[in-house]
Amino acid sequence: MPDTMNEYDIKRGHFEKIEGDKLETLMKDLFGTVSRDGDKLKSSFGAMELISVWMGGKKSIFVETKMNTKVDDKTASETIRLYNQFLERSTGFTAKERRKKMSKD
Repeated sequence: MPDTMNEYDIKRGHFEKIEGDKLETLMKDLFGTVSRDGDKLKSSFGAMELISVWMGGKKSIFVETKMNTKVDDKTASETIRLYNQFLERSTGFTAKERRKKMSKD
């Protein structure tokens, strides 16, 4: 997973689960520490040197990642697992649903 910036749709009715400080709390639960930089929430975990997340209104979130590609396989797979868990809990869509949605767009 190279450095990327993606916009992910939020499932209808799911916004209430991440509004206010709830997205920051979710990131703390999964990644440990979170800092604020204006509207952006920033953290790191495993192979993610940086994950930066911000809201795109009530319908989407933006996620930018900077990856360390020189990590061992265990760290890489744990990072991917946690990243997918974060996306599922923040958007309401499973990895399969996100993939299907992105291929439609």
